[in-house]
Amino acid sequence: MRCSGNRLAVILEDAADKELYSTFWSDLEGRGYNLFFKSPKDKGFSLFEYGEKAYDHLLILPPRSKGFGPSLTPKNIVDFMSKEGNVLLALSGKSTTPSAISSLLLELDLHLSSDRSSVAIDHFNYDTIFAADKHDVLLLQRPGQLRPDTKAFFDGEGVLALPTASPHTLGDSSSLIAPILRAPATTYSYNPKDDSPSVEDVVATGSQLALVSAMQARNSARFTLLGSVDSLQDKWFSAIVKAPGDRKETKTVNREFAKQLTAWTFKETGVLKVGKIEHHLAKDGDIDADELNPKIYRIKNDTVFSIEISEYDHDRFVPFEVPSNDALQLEFTMLSPFHRLDLQPSRRTKNSTVYSTRFTIPDQHGIFSFRVNYKRPFFTNIEEKHEVTVRHYAHDEYPRSWRISGGWVWIAGLWSVIGGFLTFVVVWLYSAPPSTAAQATKTQ
Repeated sequence: MRCSGNRLAVILEDAADKELYSTFWSDLEGRGYNLFFKSPKDKGFSLFEYGEKAYDHLLILPPRSKGFGPSLTPKNIVDFMSKEGNVLLALSGKSTTPSAISSLLLELDLHLSSDRSSVAIDHFNYDTIFAADKHDVLLLQRPGQLRPDTKAFFDGEGVLALPTASPHTLGDSSSLIAPILRAPATTYSYNPKDDSPSVEDVVATGSQLALVSAMQARNSARFTLLGSVDSLQDKWFSAIVKAPGDRKETKTVNREFAKQLTAWTFKETGVLKVGKIEHHLAKDGDIDADELNPKIYRIKNDTVFSIEISEYDHDRFVPFEVPSNDALQLEFTMLSPFHRLDLQPSRRTKNSTVYSTRFTIPDQHGIFSFRVNYKRPFFTNIEEKHEVTVRHYAHDEYPRSWRISGGWVWIAGLWSVIGGFLTFVVVWLYSAPPSTAAQATKTQ
Protein backbone atom coordinates (compact mmCIF):
# COMPACT_ATOMS: atom_id res chain seq x y z
CA MET A 1 0.00 0.00 0.00
CA ARG A 2 1.44 3.36 -1.06
CA CYS A 3 -0.01 6.53 0.41
CA SER A 4 0.54 8.80 -2.61
CA GLY A 5 1.42 6.57 -5.57
CA ASN A 6 4.59 4.82 -6.68
CA ARG A 7 5.35 6.36 -10.10
CA LEU A 8 8.72 8.10 -9.77
CA ALA A 9 10.24 10.01 -12.68
CA VAL A 10 14.03 10.34 -12.41
CA ILE A 11 15.55 13.13 -14.51
CA LEU A 12 19.06 12.01 -15.42
CA GLU A 13 20.86 13.62 -18.34
CA ASP A 14 23.73 11.17 -18.75
CA ALA A 15 22.71 7.52 -18.69
CA ALA A 16 26.26 6.55 -17.75
CA ASP A 17 25.80 8.23 -14.36
CA LYS A 18 23.00 5.79 -13.51
CA GLU A 19 25.49 3.20 -12.24
CA LEU A 20 26.89 5.67 -9.72
CA TYR A 21 23.60 5.53 -7.78
CA SER A 22 22.76 1.81 -8.15
CA THR A 23 22.27 1.26 -4.40
CA PHE A 24 20.00 4.29 -4.18
CA TRP A 25 17.85 3.01 -7.06
CA SER A 26 17.62 -0.48 -5.60
CA ASP A 27 16.52 0.94 -2.23
CA LEU A 28 13.72 2.87 -3.92
CA GLU A 29 12.60 -0.13 -5.94
CA GLY A 30 12.71 -2.29 -2.83
CA ARG A 31 10.20 0.06 -1.21
CA GLY A 32 7.78 -0.38 -4.11
CA TYR A 33 8.57 2.52 -6.43
CA ASN A 34 8.45 2.20 -10.20
CA LEU A 35 11.36 4.23 -11.58
CA PHE A 36 11.11 5.94 -14.96
CA PHE A 37 14.49 7.29 -16.06
CA LYS A 38 14.06 10.25 -18.36
CA SER A 39 16.46 12.61 -20.05
CA PRO A 40 15.67 16.33 -19.95
CA LYS A 41 16.38 16.37 -23.68
CA ASP A 42 13.66 13.79 -24.35
CA LYS A 43 11.07 15.60 -26.46
CA GLY A 44 8.37 13.08 -25.61
CA PHE A 45 8.70 13.53 -21.87
CA SER A 46 5.93 15.40 -20.06
CA LEU A 47 4.87 15.69 -16.44
CA PHE A 48 1.21 15.64 -17.49
CA GLU A 49 -1.05 13.45 -19.54
CA TYR A 50 -4.60 14.46 -20.44
CA GLY A 51 -4.45 17.29 -17.91
CA GLU A 52 -3.44 15.06 -15.00
CA LYS A 53 0.01 14.35 -13.64
CA ALA A 54 1.71 11.43 -15.37
CA TYR A 55 3.90 10.68 -12.35
CA ASP A 56 3.39 10.84 -8.61
CA HIS A 57 6.91 11.96 -7.69
CA LEU A 58 9.80 13.71 -9.41
CA LEU A 59 13.51 13.30 -8.70
CA ILE A 60 15.75 15.81 -10.49
CA LEU A 61 19.50 15.32 -10.67
CA PRO A 62 21.69 18.25 -11.77
CA PRO A 63 22.38 18.39 -15.51
CA ARG A 64 25.68 19.01 -17.18
CA SER A 65 24.13 21.33 -19.75
CA LYS A 66 22.65 24.75 -19.11
CA GLY A 67 19.05 23.69 -18.71
CA PHE A 68 16.40 20.97 -18.54
CA GLY A 69 14.41 21.71 -21.66
CA PRO A 70 10.79 22.81 -22.18
CA SER A 71 9.23 20.01 -20.14
CA LEU A 72 10.82 21.05 -16.84
CA THR A 73 10.26 24.77 -16.72
CA PRO A 74 9.61 26.39 -13.33
CA LYS A 75 5.95 26.78 -14.27
CA ASN A 76 5.55 23.09 -15.13
CA ILE A 77 7.16 22.01 -11.87
CA VAL A 78 4.97 24.38 -9.85
CA ASP A 79 1.89 23.08 -11.72
CA PHE A 80 3.04 19.54 -10.91
CA MET A 81 3.14 20.44 -7.22
CA SER A 82 -0.27 22.12 -7.52
CA LYS A 83 -1.62 18.68 -8.44
CA GLU A 84 -0.04 17.25 -5.26
CA GLY A 85 3.12 15.97 -6.94
CA ASN A 86 6.25 15.69 -4.78
CA VAL A 87 9.68 16.86 -5.91
CA LEU A 88 13.22 16.04 -4.74
CA LEU A 89 15.78 18.37 -6.32
CA ALA A 90 19.49 17.58 -5.93
CA LEU A 91 22.22 20.11 -6.67
CA SER A 92 25.99 19.92 -7.01
CA GLY A 93 28.80 22.38 -6.58
CA LYS A 94 30.67 20.79 -9.48
CA SER A 95 28.50 22.48 -12.08
CA THR A 96 26.64 25.75 -12.43
CA THR A 97 22.99 25.49 -11.45
CA PRO A 98 20.72 26.31 -14.43
CA SER A 99 18.94 29.64 -14.27
CA ALA A 100 15.57 27.86 -14.55
CA ILE A 101 16.25 25.99 -11.31
CA SER A 102 17.37 29.20 -9.65
CA SER A 103 14.09 30.83 -10.73
CA LEU A 104 12.11 27.89 -9.37
CA LEU A 105 13.85 28.15 -6.01
CA LEU A 106 13.16 31.88 -5.86
CA GLU A 107 9.44 31.16 -6.18
CA LEU A 108 9.75 28.90 -3.14
CA ASP A 109 11.80 31.53 -1.21
CA LEU A 110 15.00 29.48 -1.44
CA HIS A 111 18.05 31.43 -2.57
CA LEU A 112 21.30 30.34 -4.20
CA SER A 113 24.42 32.46 -4.48
CA SER A 114 24.47 34.97 -7.31
CA ASP A 115 27.10 32.99 -9.26
CA ARG A 116 25.12 29.71 -8.85
CA SER A 117 28.41 27.83 -8.63
CA SER A 118 29.36 28.08 -4.95
CA VAL A 119 30.57 25.18 -2.81
CA ALA A 120 30.33 24.84 0.97
CA ILE A 121 33.82 24.90 2.52
CA ASP A 122 34.69 24.13 6.12
CA HIS A 123 38.24 23.96 7.48
CA PHE A 124 37.16 22.31 10.74
CA ASN A 125 34.50 19.78 9.69
CA TYR A 126 35.87 18.08 6.61
CA ASP A 127 37.06 14.65 5.57
CA THR A 128 40.83 14.28 5.90
CA ILE A 129 40.85 11.21 3.62
CA PHE A 130 39.06 12.44 0.49
CA ALA A 131 39.31 16.23 0.90
CA ALA A 132 42.58 16.87 2.67
CA ASP A 133 43.36 19.82 0.40
CA LYS A 134 40.09 21.37 -0.76
CA HIS A 135 38.06 20.79 2.43
CA ASP A 136 34.91 20.50 0.34
CA VAL A 137 33.62 17.21 1.81
CA LEU A 138 31.69 18.24 4.91
CA LEU A 139 31.24 15.81 7.78
CA LEU A 140 28.12 16.52 9.85
CA GLN A 141 26.06 14.80 12.48
CA ARG A 142 22.55 13.75 11.50
CA PRO A 143 19.89 16.30 12.45
CA GLY A 144 17.92 15.62 15.59
CA GLN A 145 14.54 17.04 16.47
CA LEU A 146 14.36 20.21 14.40
CA ARG A 147 11.61 21.85 16.48
CA PRO A 148 10.18 21.00 19.90
CA ASP A 149 6.63 20.89 18.53
CA THR A 150 7.25 18.42 15.71
CA LYS A 151 8.43 14.87 15.21
CA ALA A 152 12.04 13.91 14.50
CA PHE A 153 11.86 12.34 11.04
CA PHE A 154 15.58 12.61 10.26
CA ASP A 155 17.27 11.81 13.55
CA GLY A 156 19.75 9.09 14.34
CA GLU A 157 23.38 8.51 15.13
CA GLY A 158 26.30 8.61 12.73
CA VAL A 159 28.15 10.95 10.40
CA LEU A 160 26.93 12.33 7.09
CA ALA A 161 29.35 13.10 4.27
CA LEU A 162 28.29 15.90 1.92
CA PRO A 163 30.83 16.28 -0.91
CA THR A 164 30.86 19.45 -3.05
CA ALA A 165 27.60 20.66 -1.57
CA SER A 166 25.87 23.69 -3.06
CA PRO A 167 24.59 25.74 -0.11
CA HIS A 168 21.49 27.91 -0.09
CA THR A 169 19.73 30.34 2.21
CA LEU A 170 16.11 30.49 3.33
CA GLY A 171 13.97 33.56 2.98
CA ASP A 172 11.88 34.91 5.84
CA SER A 173 8.70 35.63 3.90
CA SER A 174 7.33 32.07 3.80
CA SER A 175 6.24 29.93 6.71
CA LEU A 176 6.10 26.85 4.50
CA ILE A 177 9.86 26.22 4.30
CA ALA A 178 11.99 24.62 7.00
CA PRO A 179 15.68 23.68 7.14
CA ILE A 180 16.54 20.03 7.67
CA LEU A 181 20.33 20.26 7.81
CA ARG A 182 22.17 23.52 8.42
CA ALA A 183 25.88 24.11 7.93
CA PRO A 184 28.19 24.37 10.97
CA ALA A 185 29.24 27.77 12.29
CA THR A 186 32.64 27.48 10.56
CA THR A 187 31.26 26.91 7.05
CA TYR A 188 31.27 29.49 4.28
CA SER A 189 30.27 29.63 0.64
CA TYR A 190 33.09 29.73 -1.91
CA ASN A 191 33.18 29.81 -5.71
CA PRO A 192 35.97 27.47 -6.90
CA LYS A 193 36.06 29.30 -10.24
CA ASP A 194 37.18 32.45 -8.46
CA ASP A 195 40.94 32.96 -8.89
CA SER A 196 41.23 35.12 -5.79
CA PRO A 197 43.22 33.38 -3.01
CA SER A 198 41.03 34.99 -0.31
CA VAL A 199 37.30 35.07 0.22
CA GLU A 200 35.71 38.52 0.15
CA ASP A 201 32.14 39.78 0.25
CA VAL A 202 30.72 36.60 1.74
CA VAL A 203 26.94 36.60 1.41
CA ALA A 204 26.22 34.06 4.16
CA THR A 205 28.21 31.90 6.55
CA GLY A 206 27.68 29.35 9.26
CA SER A 207 24.13 28.40 10.18
CA GLN A 208 22.80 30.95 7.70
CA LEU A 209 23.66 28.35 5.06
CA ALA A 210 21.36 25.38 4.64
CA LEU A 211 22.45 22.15 2.98
CA VAL A 212 19.10 20.34 3.00
CA SER A 213 15.74 22.12 3.18
CA ALA A 214 12.09 21.23 2.74
CA MET A 215 8.95 23.02 1.66
CA GLN A 216 5.41 21.74 2.12
CA ALA A 217 2.74 23.55 0.15
CA ARG A 218 -0.73 24.33 1.46
CA ASN A 219 -2.08 21.31 -0.43
CA SER A 220 0.57 19.19 1.37
CA ALA A 221 2.70 18.69 -1.77
CA ARG A 222 6.34 18.36 -0.75
CA PHE A 223 9.55 19.78 -2.17
CA THR A 224 13.00 18.90 -0.85
CA LEU A 225 16.26 20.58 -1.84
CA LEU A 226 19.42 18.49 -1.38
CA GLY A 227 22.64 20.46 -1.79
CA SER A 228 24.89 17.46 -2.52
CA VAL A 229 23.82 14.95 -5.16
CA ASP A 230 27.11 13.11 -4.69
CA SER A 231 25.99 12.10 -1.19
CA LEU A 232 23.55 9.68 -2.89
CA GLN A 233 26.28 7.81 -4.76
CA ASP A 234 27.33 4.30 -3.83
CA LYS A 235 30.78 5.61 -2.97
CA TRP A 236 29.46 7.73 -0.12
CA PHE A 237 26.82 5.28 1.10
CA SER A 238 29.55 3.19 2.70
CA ALA A 239 32.57 5.49 2.71
CA ILE A 240 35.15 5.49 5.49
CA VAL A 241 35.84 9.05 6.62
CA LYS A 242 37.80 10.79 9.32
CA ALA A 243 37.33 14.28 10.71
CA PRO A 244 40.22 16.48 11.89
CA GLY A 245 41.22 15.55 15.41
CA ASP A 246 39.43 12.19 15.41
CA ARG A 247 41.52 9.20 16.30
CA LYS A 248 39.31 6.64 14.58
CA GLU A 249 37.80 6.41 11.15
CA THR A 250 34.01 6.12 10.88
CA LYS A 251 31.57 4.86 8.30
CA THR A 252 29.04 7.25 6.82
CA VAL A 253 25.30 6.84 7.30
CA ASN A 254 24.32 8.51 4.03
CA ARG A 255 22.22 5.53 3.02
CA GLU A 256 20.00 5.69 6.10
CA PHE A 257 19.65 9.46 5.77
CA ALA A 258 18.71 9.11 2.07
CA LYS A 259 15.97 6.66 3.06
CA GLN A 260 14.61 9.11 5.62
CA LEU A 261 14.77 12.03 3.20
CA THR A 262 13.05 10.24 0.32
CA ALA A 263 10.50 8.67 2.68
CA TRP A 264 9.40 12.10 3.89
CA THR A 265 9.51 13.72 0.43
CA PHE A 266 7.47 10.96 -1.21
CA LYS A 267 4.96 10.84 1.67
CA GLU A 268 5.92 7.63 3.37
CA THR A 269 6.10 9.48 6.69
CA GLY A 270 4.41 12.49 8.23
CA VAL A 271 1.06 11.96 6.46
CA LEU A 272 -1.97 12.52 8.70
CA LYS A 273 -5.39 11.11 7.91
CA VAL A 274 -8.65 12.16 9.53
CA GLY A 275 -11.18 9.40 10.21
CA LYS A 276 -14.49 9.87 12.01
CA ILE A 277 -15.50 13.28 13.34
CA GLU A 278 -18.30 13.18 15.90
CA HIS A 279 -20.04 15.71 18.13
CA HIS A 280 -23.08 15.25 20.34
CA LEU A 281 -24.75 16.30 23.57
CA ALA A 282 -22.94 15.12 26.68
CA LYS A 283 -24.80 12.32 28.40
CA ASP A 284 -24.10 9.18 30.39
CA GLY A 285 -24.26 5.84 28.66
CA ASP A 286 -24.14 4.93 25.00
CA ILE A 287 -24.94 7.38 22.21
CA ASP A 288 -27.42 6.31 19.55
CA ALA A 289 -26.59 6.86 15.89
CA ASP A 290 -29.39 9.40 15.45
CA GLU A 291 -27.93 11.49 18.28
CA LEU A 292 -24.55 11.97 16.59
CA ASN A 293 -23.63 15.16 14.75
CA PRO A 294 -26.86 17.13 15.23
CA LYS A 295 -27.37 20.24 13.15
CA ILE A 296 -28.80 22.37 15.98
CA TYR A 297 -27.62 22.95 19.52
CA ARG A 298 -29.02 25.15 22.27
CA ILE A 299 -27.04 27.71 24.22
CA LYS A 300 -25.40 26.33 27.38
CA ASN A 301 -25.61 22.73 26.16
CA ASP A 302 -22.83 20.46 27.38
CA THR A 303 -21.22 19.09 24.23
CA VAL A 304 -18.61 16.44 23.37
CA PHE A 305 -16.41 16.63 20.26
CA SER A 306 -14.07 13.88 19.02
CA ILE A 307 -11.83 13.40 15.98
CA GLU A 308 -9.99 10.28 14.82
CA ILE A 309 -6.47 10.75 13.37
CA SER A 310 -4.02 8.26 11.87
CA GLU A 311 -0.40 8.69 10.77
CA TYR A 312 1.10 6.89 7.77
CA ASP A 313 4.36 5.16 8.65
CA HIS A 314 6.12 3.72 5.57
CA ASP A 315 3.62 0.99 4.72
CA ARG A 316 0.69 1.25 7.15
CA PHE A 317 -1.37 3.63 9.23
CA VAL A 318 -0.56 3.85 12.94
CA PRO A 319 -2.13 5.85 15.81
CA PHE A 320 -1.07 9.49 15.68
CA GLU A 321 0.70 10.81 18.75
CA VAL A 322 0.88 14.58 19.25
CA PRO A 323 4.47 15.67 20.06
CA SER A 324 5.04 16.25 23.76
CA ASN A 325 5.55 20.02 23.39
CA ASP A 326 2.61 20.54 21.09
CA ALA A 327 -1.19 20.50 21.33
CA LEU A 328 -4.03 19.52 19.03
CA GLN A 329 -6.79 22.08 19.55
CA LEU A 330 -10.47 22.55 18.80
CA GLU A 331 -11.94 25.97 18.08
CA PHE A 332 -15.66 26.62 18.51
CA THR A 333 -15.97 29.78 16.50
CA MET A 334 -18.38 32.21 14.93
CA LEU A 335 -16.35 35.09 13.51
CA SER A 336 -13.72 34.53 16.17
CA PRO A 337 -13.21 31.61 18.55
CA PHE A 338 -15.48 31.49 21.59
CA HIS A 339 -13.61 28.40 22.79
CA ARG A 340 -10.09 27.14 22.04
CA LEU A 341 -9.59 23.82 23.80
CA ASP A 342 -6.89 21.15 23.84
CA LEU A 343 -8.02 17.80 22.49
CA GLN A 344 -6.90 14.89 24.65
CA PRO A 345 -6.56 11.25 23.57
CA SER A 346 -9.64 9.36 24.78
CA ARG A 347 -9.09 5.97 23.16
CA ARG A 348 -6.94 4.16 20.62
CA THR A 349 -7.65 1.66 17.88
CA LYS A 350 -5.24 -0.50 15.92
CA ASN A 351 -4.36 2.30 13.51
CA SER A 352 -5.75 5.52 14.92
CA THR A 353 -6.10 7.72 17.99
CA VAL A 354 -9.36 9.40 19.00
CA TYR A 355 -8.94 12.88 20.50
CA SER A 356 -11.89 14.48 22.29
CA THR A 357 -12.95 17.27 24.62
CA ARG A 358 -16.07 18.41 26.47
CA PHE A 359 -17.29 21.99 26.79
CA THR A 360 -20.35 24.16 27.32
CA ILE A 361 -21.76 26.04 24.34
CA PRO A 362 -21.55 29.80 24.94
CA ASP A 363 -24.57 31.99 25.70
CA GLN A 364 -24.74 33.31 22.13
CA HIS A 365 -27.00 32.06 19.36
CA GLY A 366 -26.01 32.01 15.69
CA ILE A 367 -24.02 29.91 13.19
CA PHE A 368 -20.96 28.32 14.80
CA SER A 369 -18.24 25.99 13.53
CA PHE A 370 -16.23 23.15 15.00
CA ARG A 371 -12.74 23.79 13.61
CA VAL A 372 -9.55 21.73 13.86
CA ASN A 373 -6.67 23.56 12.16
CA TYR A 374 -3.42 21.65 12.71
CA LYS A 375 -0.48 22.79 10.57
CA ARG A 376 3.03 21.85 11.64
CA PRO A 377 6.33 21.45 9.78
CA PHE A 378 6.84 18.00 8.25
CA PHE A 379 3.21 16.95 8.89
CA THR A 380 0.49 17.16 6.27
CA ASN A 381 -2.13 19.75 7.09
CA ILE A 382 -5.38 19.04 8.92
CA GLU A 383 -8.12 21.60 8.35
CA GLU A 384 -11.62 20.45 9.28
CA LYS A 385 -14.66 22.68 9.62
CA HIS A 386 -18.20 21.59 10.53
CA GLU A 387 -20.99 24.17 10.90
CA VAL A 388 -23.87 23.93 13.38
CA THR A 389 -26.70 26.23 14.44
CA VAL A 390 -26.94 27.41 18.05
CA ARG A 391 -30.44 28.55 19.10
CA HIS A 392 -31.60 30.35 22.20
CA TYR A 393 -33.95 28.89 24.84
CA ALA A 394 -37.48 28.01 23.75
CA HIS A 395 -40.29 29.56 25.81
CA ASP A 396 -40.92 26.35 27.71
CA GLU A 397 -37.20 25.77 28.38
CA TYR A 398 -36.56 28.72 30.64
CA PRO A 399 -36.46 27.79 34.37
CA ARG A 400 -39.54 28.78 36.37
CA SER A 401 -39.21 31.93 38.43
CA TRP A 402 -39.46 30.22 41.83
CA ARG A 403 -36.42 28.08 40.98
CA ILE A 404 -34.22 31.15 40.68
CA SER A 405 -33.09 32.10 44.17
CA GLY A 406 -32.10 35.58 43.04
CA GLY A 407 -35.73 36.30 42.15
CA TRP A 408 -37.19 35.40 45.49
CA VAL A 409 -36.99 39.03 46.69
CA TRP A 410 -39.00 40.24 43.73
CA ILE A 411 -41.50 37.42 44.06
CA ALA A 412 -41.92 38.33 47.74
CA GLY A 413 -42.44 41.98 46.82
CA LEU A 414 -45.03 40.99 44.22
CA TRP A 415 -47.05 38.89 46.63
CA SER A 416 -46.76 41.50 49.38
CA VAL A 417 -48.33 44.07 47.05
CA ILE A 418 -51.04 41.62 46.06
CA GLY A 419 -51.67 40.72 49.72
CA GLY A 420 -51.77 44.38 50.79
CA PHE A 421 -54.24 45.20 48.02
CA LEU A 422 -56.52 42.32 48.95
CA THR A 423 -56.37 43.32 52.62
CA PHE A 424 -57.33 46.89 51.72
CA VAL A 425 -60.24 45.65 49.59
CA VAL A 426 -61.54 43.42 52.38
CA VAL A 427 -61.23 46.14 54.96
CA TRP A 428 -62.93 48.67 52.71
CA LEU A 429 -65.78 46.34 51.84
CA TYR A 430 -66.56 45.28 55.38
CA SER A 431 -66.05 48.61 57.17
CA ALA A 432 -69.60 50.15 57.72
CA PRO A 433 -69.93 53.96 57.42
CA PRO A 434 -71.46 56.02 60.42
CA SER A 435 -75.28 55.82 60.96
CA THR A 436 -77.22 58.63 59.14
CA ALA A 437 -80.16 58.76 61.70
CA ALA A 438 -77.81 59.36 64.62
CA GLN A 439 -76.22 62.27 62.89
CA ALA A 440 -79.67 63.85 62.16
CA THR A 441 -80.79 63.63 65.84
CA LYS A 442 -77.69 65.36 67.08
CA THR A 443 -78.27 68.11 64.55
CA GLN A 444 -81.88 68.78 65.72
